[in-house]
Amino acid sequence: MERLNLIVDADDTLWENNIYFDEAFADFVTYLEHSTLNADEIRGILDEIELANSRVHGYGSLNFGRNLQECYRKLAEREIAPSDLETVKGFALRILEQPLELFAGVEETLAYLAGRHDLTLFTKGNAEEQKMKIERSGLGGFFAHTAIVKEKNVASYQELIHARGIAAESAWMIGNSPKSDINPALEAGLNAVFIPYATTWTLEREELCDPGPGCLVVLERFADLKNVF
Repeated sequence: MERLNLIVDADDTLWENNIYFDEAFADFVTYLEHSTLNADEIRGILDEIELANSRVHGYGSLNFGRNLQECYRKLAEREIAPSDLETVKGFALRILEQPLELFAGVEETLAYLAGRHDLTLFTKGNAEEQKMKIERSGLGGFFAHTAIVKEKNVASYQELIHARGIAAESAWMIGNSPKSDINPALEAGLNAVFIPYATTWTLEREELCDPGPGCLVVLERFADLKNVF
């Protein structure tokens, strides 16, 4: 097999991430104790806040805490004390303290792939927070290059392959998010491997686009990449 460029997502592809945000949100709903809105309705309002704020502030636990505070100010049915906002922010800050849990087979699979192909880690979010997770994961050594961007869209994929001198037709993006990993990579002319995950953030879910001239592969587990590459 020819040596390919494999571009790999991090959060919810290599390790657990969104489950901790879901846990923080559940605690937020309990603390809010709204008289009429259920969790799904509150989630919808928070999604709108996050969608708007992500364009300005980006992603990550600290920004999630800011979004929870804004949602609380919008929905609270009681007088809001400074301590309330600190409590709400604390639900998000607790995410930073969670253990980093790799998915089964990730380390062994990366070791196998790194011996056969050129690996790039491509993730979005708060740069310092992402760097911390990469360091804690112990996986950085498998990647020839790491890029952390504010948003993963068609332009950022084009910039990546241009900066790295990568031929799009021989490059594959591997990830769990249709919105950030798969669709923009395909639109940029790359191939893609979609590894669905049940807890993918709602704002990262969308229908897969037509792969066009590229190739789209769907796998059940990260470890299945050894059967493809």
